[in-house]
Amino acid sequence: MTTEHDMITTPVTTDMLRGFLEVETTARGLLPHRLPARARRQFPDDQLVVAEAQPSGVRLVFRTRATTVELDTLPTKRVYRGFPAMPDGVYDLLVDGRLAAQTTVIGGHVRTVTDLITQASELREGQPGTARFAELPEGDKTIEIWLPHTEVTELIALRTDAPVEKAPDSGRKVWLHHGSSISHGSNATHPTGTWPAIAATQGEVELVNLGFSGNALLDPFTARAMRDAPADLISVKIGINIVNADVMRLRAFTPAVHGFLDTLREGHPTTPLLVVSPILCPVQEDTPGPLMPELDGGAVRFRATGDPAERAAGRLTLTMIRDALAHVVEERATDDPHLHYLDGRDLYGETDFAELPLPDQVHPDPAGHRRIGENFGRLVFGEGGPFATGTAD
Repeated sequence: MTTEHDMITTPVTTDMLRGFLEVETTARGLLPHRLPARARRQFPDDQLVVAEAQPSGVRLVFRTRATTVELDTLPTKRVYRGFPAMPDGVYDLLVDGRLAAQTTVIGGHVRTVTDLITQASELREGQPGTARFAELPEGDKTIEIWLPHTEVTELIALRTDAPVEKAPDSGRKVWLHHGSSISHGSNATHPTGTWPAIAATQGEVELVNLGFSGNALLDPFTARAMRDAPADLISVKIGINIVNADVMRLRAFTPAVHGFLDTLREGHPTTPLLVVSPILCPVQEDTPGPLMPELDGGAVRFRATGDPAERAAGRLTLTMIRDALAHVVEERATDDPHLHYLDGRDLYGETDFAELPLPDQVHPDPAGHRRIGENFGRLVFGEGGPFATGTAD
């Protein structure tokens, strides 16, 4: 049995992390961010402050012969007042690319959201905990610890029962993706079970996931962050948050899409760029937002509250969003052969909804995430797809 005295402590350093844009040094350790400080200073509210710091797709990667691994972290868990408690976030440990173990960290800070509309919240401070993995396979191996996609996670210390070495570069292309809570991983039960993680595995690429719950809103600071980030492949999944937050009309939406794409092209003029429209979401196909949460038998469900009659005045629905996006891409593609469009219903459409309905009317369940990820892998990374790719040059 491994004892505390047998363990080797290795500082957690930035070069051990993947899937982030910036790392903040804290009093205890490191806090990965998925948007840089310049962007974070421009956030209008706390919702994106929390979302970008939840490390969806962020992982710790290293080489070792260790059979026991411990990672001390300080998580920040999220609770919605009046709603059922969320389960603790899951840490996925992969050995040479295969899921080998999972665990959670008890304790930590608790952020209680007191108002679902404004996202006002209260923070109760707690203590760090340890994610412990034992009885791992013998021999040299690459370890990846994927951090919980639903919990802000401050990294404090790494302990192993054998020395740790830096993992070599995988040689894989970097896929930079931006989207909504579905891309962030809402309703996925563990971090490698989000649809972008599934698609990245299928496509054999390195994922940088900029999916932000409630915040795929064509924000200029997100576009600038993506413009400045290294990437071999870029995708943007646009529309659902625009509709369910009711933040734009058609007149503003189309120029905002052009502006977002213009900014991306400033830093990535010839990078394959895929625009993806929303997956099927029946409650918002032809009914505008805003979207409102409700308790239904102890479960959260969402309802669109807009008036369909206002579509004629430019109030947006998902059907209108898809038409606008297809037109924007068609128009721009005449001068941009590396720009592509994918109808989100090809990832999850009527047949998928009949088989795997959306439990809360908006977000897929774990099986739905797998369906979307596998369809994306086949249509986008597969033969003839816009991201058909192997290792980087």
